[in-house]
Amino acid sequence: MYDVVIRNGTVVDGTGSPSTTADIAVLDGVIAEVGVVAGSARTEIDATGLMVTPGFVDVHTHYDGQVSWDSLLAPSSLHGVTTVVMGNCGVGFAPVAPDRHDWLIGLMEGVEDIPGSVLSEGMTWGWESVAEYLDVIDTPHAIDFAVQIPHDAVRTYVMGERGADHESVATADELAEMRRIIVDGVRAGAIGWSTGRTPAHKTATGLPTPSMTAPPEELISLSAGLADVQAGVIDVMSDFLSEATEMELIRQISLTSRRPMSITMLQRDAEPDAWRTWLTQFAEISRESGSPIVGQVSVRAIGLMLGWDLTFHPFVGHPTYRALADLPLPERVAELRRPEIRSRILAEQTESDDAYLHRLIASMDRIYRLGDPPDYEPVADQSLAAIGQRAGVDPLAVAYDHMMEMDGQALLYFPTLNYFYGDLEDVREMLEHENTVPALGDGGAHCGAVVDASFPTTLLTHWGRDRVRGERLPVEWLIKRQTMDTARTVGLLDRGRIAPGYRADLNVIDFENLNAKHPYVAYDLPAGGRRVMQEATGYVATIVAGEVTFENGRHTGALPGRLVRGAQPAPAPELKSSENR
Repeated sequence: MYDVVIRNGTVVDGTGSPSTTADIAVLDGVIAEVGVVAGSARTEIDATGLMVTPGFVDVHTHYDGQVSWDSLLAPSSLHGVTTVVMGNCGVGFAPVAPDRHDWLIGLMEGVEDIPGSVLSEGMTWGWESVAEYLDVIDTPHAIDFAVQIPHDAVRTYVMGERGADHESVATADELAEMRRIIVDGVRAGAIGWSTGRTPAHKTATGLPTPSMTAPPEELISLSAGLADVQAGVIDVMSDFLSEATEMELIRQISLTSRRPMSITMLQRDAEPDAWRTWLTQFAEISRESGSPIVGQVSVRAIGLMLGWDLTFHPFVGHPTYRALADLPLPERVAELRRPEIRSRILAEQTESDDAYLHRLIASMDRIYRLGDPPDYEPVADQSLAAIGQRAGVDPLAVAYDHMMEMDGQALLYFPTLNYFYGDLEDVREMLEHENTVPALGDGGAHCGAVVDASFPTTLLTHWGRDRVRGERLPVEWLIKRQTMDTARTVGLLDRGRIAPGYRADLNVIDFENLNAKHPYVAYDLPAGGRRVMQEATGYVATIVAGEVTFENGRHTGALPGRLVRGAQPAPAPELKSSENR
């Protein structure tokens, strides 16, 4: 008697091999049998005509606070994700001194657009060290989650206010203490550490993050901590890869730690082709150090959604709109429908001094209707500027009128990165590179402007089924990228593949009806906080550790997910076959 048997599904096993028709039997949280299963089960799923895949592994999320109050970890769990990795970009909540809670909240609010009121209301705290944090959050959830130690938290815990003043340098004793925290944290179950080196990341008060100006010696010292335990991975977010000194720092980190590293990889307008050079350099460093360096790449453009109920839209700084901005959305939309209000707003100029808002208003040739289902590879002649030119109207009027659709909930799409040439061909090339993995979904973050946690769904639908502006990619290969490849990047060798002995983290998918739905705004966070949510169709069942957690997008009540403490070895059969090779 098995716990679950999935029968007659089209099995895409996560290795990239051609799909096969097979049954899958699950017992005690692991896959027991793949093939023709004669035994019965307590739960049987007829997967005839459906695709069965490993559960998706998302290595770049920011659920560090949400994990303490939300057992579902949505929206990631709504998109076939069964394991997430948080603590990216150097931000998180442990270690923390008792009097520094608010400071870390302000850091996360500024960097990841998670409202401070939400974090203050929702987080239970009850920890100081990394080990204590892991113990507090190690409670039942719908999916598994793993933690990286954030550099910003480590630095400010050890150095206090000096750690965030961008002038002070850690003493030898402070460097030794940071190294000890990394060692102890990894021994307690963290899977590694992360750092952020970008001026785009700021605290809620507008200051750069502490790690942005940390000297090379400090990062190398943290790397040495992983060498001490011979375990853990490193995550780096850097905007300085074109600088020889930054690439040399990456080299020194890799040579010191001899541990796997992943680095955020984006196409920026200022250097649209530089990412190819960076990946070549990563490969050279990897050969020298003997440890892999991979680029974390997004599966679509990185950008903002714009709408009346979101953080940004073209009229945020218009005086007439400002007078309405605090009304509940239905009342605001009713006012915005009045012809005299529309005329007045369109006749005004923004009074905001926000440079990003001015850039947005000047970019009508790069802003599009999002659509339903969303179109993540829009063409230039569908930009607001092009639509306005054909109609002989101001593009801002096009923006206004479109946002009024769907009772004021229609959204605009402003791709800002990975879209320099007006299509996703460079993203395709990034995805196909042997030294990358799909990532950067940022689940749990950017609550008022982004919902990229749907990346795994887009990976399958856009690239494997729907793309019309270029080459599509084999579905079996795409699933390998989001399962076995991502799992191995962070040392989780026990998942990401359908074979006996592997964790029974699985998706049963109606591939023809798989879609990411139109995003919407939900006020369901603590303190009534806002976030952009995006659901999906086509996930018939998601299974975590052998328990069905979601059926057709609805939570079953099962909470088999837990904290994953450290790297996980491959099942014994694979270990033996590796030894034989």
